[in-house]
Amino acid sequence: MRIVSLIPSATEILFAVGAGDDVVGVTFECDHPPAARERRVVSTSAMPEGLGPREIDDFVAAALAAGEDLYRLDAGALAELDADLVVTQDLCAVCAVDVGTVDEALGFLGCGAEVATVDPHTLDDVLASITELGRTTGRDEQATELVTELEARLATVAERVAGLDRPRVLVLEWTDPPFAPGHWIPEMVVRAGGEPTLGVAGTRSSRITWDDAVASEPDVVVCAPCGFDLDGSALLAKEVRDRFPGVPVWAVDADGHFARPGPRLVDGVEALAGILHPRAVTPSAHARQV
Repeated sequence: MRIVSLIPSATEILFAVGAGDDVVGVTFECDHPPAARERRVVSTSAMPEGLGPREIDDFVAAALAAGEDLYRLDAGALAELDADLVVTQDLCAVCAVDVGTVDEALGFLGCGAEVATVDPHTLDDVLASITELGRTTGRDEQATELVTELEARLATVAERVAGLDRPRVLVLEWTDPPFAPGHWIPEMVVRAGGEPTLGVAGTRSSRITWDDAVASEPDVVVCAPCGFDLDGSALLAKEVRDRFPGVPVWAVDADGHFARPGPRLVDGVEALAGILHPRAVTPSAHARQV
């Protein structure tokens, strides 16, 4: 099977279930595992480089309002790779090529590749997508083993934080303007032994004001801006900490452990638990107080 993955989380899942050798095409954002960098890039960003958080938000808002794609799909590369399976998403226009664009491109090229669409909104959905991609690629056993391992790690966290005080946690999914988290992130907070102050599990992230953020009275603020690694998150966290005097502000690897709906979300839950309950859960190297 020749597979093209158009979303980084799917690339991670495919490699994790043993289908990495079948992956022939990826996006410019597919950087985990490192072997993914060796595959041909078929999707790039239409966004200029070097923009700050506010400029990124302005660019995305303008593009979406105009009905423009945020990604460029290399139809020529797609045709040359002669894929049997194309994995994409129907979750967020900001995250990857829209599934409609993929269908149009395949139709134009006369390509008969199967299109698998992943659309997770919760942690259970993410685990189910691992199972589904395992089935689609003939790696059922490996996918089952991976899901079992991830569920066991989540159960260990739950056991260690059970009965402890639950701090109020504000996760910032973007910082300029601020966004409250959605999808699986509020659930991650709960599983880590906290209570989210803003954001609704299973729904999209939402734009808020700084007044909203402060009024939510968090005990802990976690800066997890979509697309930023730990160092990038730390820089943005330093810019917002003065808004929360006396409240601990943490940065996390948002790109790897929070934004991508793949196996490393469990690393994110463990990192959160280490922030909230360091005596019960070993603090993670992927989280940093600023």
